Amino acid sequence: MPIAFLDRDGAIVVDKHYLDDPSGLEFLPGAVDGLKTLSAMGYALAVVTNQSGVGRGYFSRQTAEAINTRLVRLLAERGVVIEAVAMCPHAPEEGCDCRKPAPGMAHRAARRIGQGFGGAVVIGDKESDIGLAKAIGARSILIGEAGADPHGADGVAEDMVEAAAIIAMLDDAPAGKGTDK
Repeated sequence: MPIAFLDRDGAIVVDKHYLDDPSGLEFLPGAVDGLKTLSAMGYALAVVTNQSGVGRGYFSRQTAEAINTRLVRLLAERGVVIEAVAMCPHAPEEGCDCRKPAPGMAHRAARRIGQGFGGAVVIGDKESDIGLAKAIGARSILIGEAGADPHGADGVAEDMVEAAAIIAMLDDAPAGKGTDK
């Protein structure tokens, strides 16, 4: 079963810049439907999220974990199963091995799921998400507006529904058409 590594803020939920309250979670349009589609396509879903607000002292690790726990619960209530959540609580200058684009969180999530990176895809709204995909040899979809700089992504989608459609097309593409990484 391949893994879809998903950014949280800006891909699944509205990016509120240092969200520090679980009640502030707000799904982006199409997020739940897109995640359901990915799951139906056979992808295990894993959230991988940089949360430098912890390392910068804006909120506690416990608050960040409570936000992630609420996200998983809200998605489960809507029929979406998140198999793993990995969070980097470090500030950028800490030089950890888990802050995207470093692959540490993807390795942790893959171990929890019991899968490797074969067939994996990374979906996120930042260049660091695309960098993570490159670091683990996965395909990547950038969530952004039409005309956004793709940063080398395999596709640009306006929302998670379109991201799932692009992945379906990539999955169906014949070998040798640029889909093998």
